[in-house]
Formats: sequence, structure tokens, C-alpha cells
Amino acid sequence: MGFDFKVEVVDADETPDAQIAVEQLPEWLAQKKADLIPFVGEQSIVIAADTLVIQDRRILGKPQDAMEARDMLKSLSGTSHQVITGVCLRRTHERTVFSESTEVHFSVLSEDEIDYYIQQYKPFDKAGAYGIQEWIGLRFVHKIVGSYTNVVGLPTERLYSELKKITLRPQDSGKD
Repeated sequence: MGFDFKVEVVDADETPDAQIAVEQLPEWLAQKKADLIPFVGEQSIVIAADTLVIQDRRILGKPQDAMEARDMLKSLSGTSHQVITGVCLRRTHERTVFSESTEVHFSVLSEDEIDYYIQQYKPFDKAGAYGIQEWIGLRFVHKIVGSYTNVVGLPTERLYSELKKITLRPQDSGKD
């Protein structure tokens, strides 16, 4: 998007708070991550995000092994699910939190197609056991309602819009 940035990996406890609705968890997790990242300067902006795949109010996290990935992909086959990314923008004295939700519709996947994807693409670092930008997304996602980049992992259109709101204000540009 044309910004200079530095990636900071944080180890946040992602154990969900039972009081928080599943749709609100991505924003809650993004705020937890943002709070763990130190500022590097007065003009810096911390951007933290967390993406969840939710099917029938059940969170599909990152699979631990091929069997769990297979089970997740079987459950997604021929159905739809939500991908929600929570984002927290933090400056020295302010915070902006938002989320983006996208509905993803999968075609039916055969056992062989699921096995091929798991063997070739090793989706163990992906929520829901798939990457929309990979083979499975290109062949079996037949419809999305919402932001494509949200499903990839960061809703860049919305992020850019929110960054403009906090960085292009008169007090920041020196104009009255």
C-alpha cells in the first residue's frame, strides 16, 4: 500500500474470553496483540490483526495435523462460512478498532481433492485449513460476499480507509 513498515511477531495468549461473542473475538484478539507491540516513534502506528474462520458459530483455527485439516475441509465442502478479521490501529494516545466480515461459499470437494491440497499446500498455518489465494481457493471458492483481501488475512481496502482517517487530519498536516 506504499507504507514503510516493520513486522513484529508477538506471542499473545489467544484463549478466548467466554464473555465475548464469537463475532467479536477477532477485534478483542487484535487489541491484545496491539498492546504487546512497543512504539518506535511518536509518528508510528501499530497495526495488529487477527483473522478467524467461523462456521455455524464454531471457530476453525489452524489445524494441528493432516487429519484435523481434512476434517475442517470436509466441513467446509459444499457450504458457506464467515471469515472475520479484527484490526486495531494504535497511536500514542488513540486507538481505532474495526472488523471486516466476508462470507465464503465452497463447492463440493472430493476426498482426493482434499488429500491433494493437504499434501501439496500444507495448510497447517492457515485458519480453516485453506488459503483462498492457493489452488483450493482458485478452484473451489465459487462465491464470496465481501472483501477478498480479508479472506487472504488483512482487509487492505478498509485498512487504507481507516489509516487515512487517522493520518490525514489537519493537525497532522500542519494546515489549520
